[in-house]
Order: sequence, then C-alpha cells, then structure tokens
Amino acid sequence: MAPRIFLARHGQTEWSVSGRHTGRTDIPLLEEGRQGAKQLGERLHRAPWRGLPDAEVRTSPLRRARETCDLAGFGERAREWDALLEVDYGAYEGLTPAQIKEGRPDWLIWRDGVPDGETLAEVCARADEVVAWARSADRDVLVFAHGHILRVLGARWLGLPVAFAARLRLAPASLSVLGWAYGEPAVESWNDTGHLD
Repeated sequence: MAPRIFLARHGQTEWSVSGRHTGRTDIPLLEEGRQGAKQLGERLHRAPWRGLPDAEVRTSPLRRARETCDLAGFGERAREWDALLEVDYGAYEGLTPAQIKEGRPDWLIWRDGVPDGETLAEVCARADEVVAWARSADRDVLVFAHGHILRVLGARWLGLPVAFAARLRLAPASLSVLGWAYGEPAVESWNDTGHLD
C-alpha cells in the first residue's frame, strides 16, 4: 500500500472566527471548535477508516491542534512535532488580511510573506520534511495542524510551489486526504466538513 496522509485542521477558535492570523499565539478552541473536533474524531473512527489503527499520528504542539487531536480520540497515539506548527506570522500575528491591506493593498501572503516572521522558503522546508516523513514507510499517517501549514503540505505533496496553497481553502475541523493516482501524488479529498453539524 502506498502511504496516504490524512490532514486534520484544528477546530474553531476565537481568532479563526474573526479571521485573525493565528501563528504561534497559543489560544484554545471555542466550544464550537471542541464539538467539531469530536465530530471529526467520530468520522475517523467510523468506516472506512475505523480509527486508522495502523497509522502514525503526529500533532502540532500548539494547544488548538493538540486539543483537537485529543478530543478526536488520537491523543494517546500522537507525538508532538514542531514541523507542524502554524506559520510564524511575525509582525502580522493577530491581524486580519483587511488590516494588513490598509498599509499594503496588494499584499498576498503566498507571494509576499510576512515581515519579522517565517519566510516562505522556511515554511516550504518544514512542509517538505513532513511530506518526506509521510512517504517514508508503508503506512498511512494522520496529522493535526493548522490552516496555512496544511495548505502548504497539500501543495508540496503534489510537487507544486508554496504559492499554490493560495488555491487550497481549509475550514476548521476539516479532513483532507492526500494519496496517489497512477503512481503520482494526488488529492483524494480536500476540505471535507461533511461530519460537522
């Protein structure tokens, strides 16, 4: 079996509701986010996956991802991994895109990056590390992480540049599956929220 990577985005937080860039600020899930995490877990424990018993599980150490992992029922199996941290937004941490565009009207994170934070090349390198790990053995993997790093993982799984992540939207508590088609990396499903109320 060729390995697949299951991507679970953390549940809703106060900042994800307001659209604020939430990089390394360690904020908790809202009650809605906790409920979404439980529903995501229920989905992963039903057919056809039945809890992915042979999968390796990793999570970002940030509270919102770790809590999602725990509430989804994978906490005891998960190892924390800094490669899954959200992008370090530097000076743009806590700001909405609209606030940033007041000073930089043409700004696009996937092209322009952020001042005083992580470069797009650094984010790409972390994503490539996760992709290499996911492909390294004959087993599926499940990761709990954040919107932007997971979007970059999607782009890099496909062998595309980081800028392609701009075209990959991800909702809180969504599930995506990256696999293979005709021997090439492929998207099996993306931004699936069918398990949410």
